[in-house]
This record gives sequence, structure tokens and C-alpha cells, in this order.
Amino acid sequence: MDSIDLSVLKSLREWQAGDLPLWLVTVVETFGSSPRPPGAMLALRGDGLAVGSVSGGCIEDDLVLRAQRGSLPIDRCEMITYGVTKEEAKRFRLPCGGVIRVVVEPVQESEWVGQVLQLVSAHRLIRRTLNFNSLQTVLADASRGDSFTFDGAALSTIHGPRWRMLIIGAGQTSAYLARMAQALDYQVYVCDPRAEMRATWDVPDTTLMSEMPDDAVQALQADGSTVIIALTHDPKLDDMALLEALKSSAFYVGALGSQANNAKRRERLALFDLTAEEIARLHGPVGLNIGSRTPPEIAVSILAHLISIRNQSAETKQPAFSANQVQSINLAQPNNQEVCS
Repeated sequence: MDSIDLSVLKSLREWQAGDLPLWLVTVVETFGSSPRPPGAMLALRGDGLAVGSVSGGCIEDDLVLRAQRGSLPIDRCEMITYGVTKEEAKRFRLPCGGVIRVVVEPVQESEWVGQVLQLVSAHRLIRRTLNFNSLQTVLADASRGDSFTFDGAALSTIHGPRWRMLIIGAGQTSAYLARMAQALDYQVYVCDPRAEMRATWDVPDTTLMSEMPDDAVQALQADGSTVIIALTHDPKLDDMALLEALKSSAFYVGALGSQANNAKRRERLALFDLTAEEIARLHGPVGLNIGSRTPPEIAVSILAHLISIRNQSAETKQPAFSANQVQSINLAQPNNQEVCS
């Protein structure tokens, strides 16, 4: 299953075989409430076909109309700002005060699209930097701490799985969790020392590990972009993973089971060389309490919890216009459009 940005890039690659003009639209700045964050992408074709999202829908409609009318550039990039005035915010159905600024980039014969997809398929994390003046693209390895940047002259986007998820256990719940996690930009590893469980694992683009769970956690060198979820229902296997995971700097550590079972698990963990603070890091029962019972519902509850925590962390880091910038855009661009020079 593709994440949204991979679907966008794969669509561009497929469309490059045709004769229609193509554009990549990227959200570069927001102010106030906005439906999509900086870095969100949309692939756009000259006949109006679009894949991806930069808003709740009406901005896409406007971009599609521009493409069909032939009013988007084919030899330079262009910046367009939506929602500066109250009338435009209402027209484009942006939340009150919302402003979205996007870059429209022609990509008809760009080789970087296929190169990025090839590198991502090899589990590489890639930074792509676009120079506005030359339309030149430079690809380089990125680190998990890197993020989207835009300085008005260069646009850098990160492609590939910025997050890793280690799932302990190759059962049915793990399969649902793995598929859904891939759609959220996780590179998924599944550890199960039981040969009979590994034999039935059928989720593509995941790494299946046969070592013992504690060895798997150590081998992965869990960091602040790593999530570790224990789902085997076997305390021996789950606890082995948790003993190492809770001592690591993993972003999130969770274990399946009832309140009572997790209380017993914490008692067992306290018998080893874990501090009270380390044990307190355990999310058990794992996920949000949404009354989940079935394997897909449990997977949804886990990912919903991760999304909630990740978004809360990201809110304090999201770039935004200042009030002066918004005023400047409104005064300098009465037609709500800017052209990169």
C-alpha cells in the first residue's frame, strides 16, 4: 500500500509516458487553520486528472481548471496563495483565517521522479531540493530528523519512510497493522522467532526477522523515530522485546493485552533492570480505547494513538506565515498569484 506522496510520484512517473503537460503542486506555507500541512503534494495533468491533496477539495478544483485552461506554466515554477481575503477563504472553503501557499512545478521530462521512487523502494530516505530559478533538482540522502524546508529560493522535500515500526509477532493483527502503517509512511519490520508464524506472513514490502525479540530491538537501534509494538500474546516473547525497547529512545512502545494482563506485565518488568520511569513509558493496553475487538479495529486504535501523539508534537514545529507576511502578500499580489523569478 502506498503512502500519499508515493502515490503522487508514481502517478507522475506513469504520466510521463504521455504527451500532456504535468505539474507537481506542493504546499509550502500555511497560516492559521489549513486542511493540509507544508509538504503535502498533488500530481496534476494537463487534462485535469489529479492525484494527491493540498486542501479539502476546492483548491484542487481551481488548479484543475487552470490546468485545463492551459494557464499553468510549463517552463518555470509558480507560487499561488489561496485564502488571503475573507471572500477567497469562503470560496475555497478554508477555515476562518486560513491561508495556503503552494508551488506549482512543471515535471514533464524530469528524471528525478523515477530516481526518487527507485531509491525509496530500496528503503533509502531521500532529500530532494528544487532550485526555483533553474528548475534543477538535487537528490541526497536524508536523515530521519530532516524535515521539509522552503526559503523562497529552494524547496526541499523528504521522501521515503521517515518512521520505522517494529512489530513483535507475525499474526493476523500484525498483518493489518503492517499494511495500515505503510500507508502512514512507516518502514515496517516484523519479528517472530516462530517458523510456523513466519511461514504464513504475506505482507509485501516488510522486513521479516527471525531472531529473538530482544535481539531484534537491539539490531534495529531504536531511536526517536521508531515505534515498537508487541502483539504475540506470548508473555515470554513480548516481555523480551519490551525489556530492550523501554530502555531505548523509541518514540512509542506498546503491548497488546487487557488492563489486568498489562498490570501483571509491569510487575514482571519491575523484576528486571528497568526503572519506574522506563516502565511508565509502556502503552499497555496499546492504542486508543475505542472498544476495538477485531484485528483491523485493534490496528486502527494503535495507529490512531500514534497519529494523535505525532500530530501533537508536530503542531509546535509547523512553519507559518507571520501577520506581516500575510499583509505583504495581500498588498503585493491583489490577483492572488506570484511567479517565481
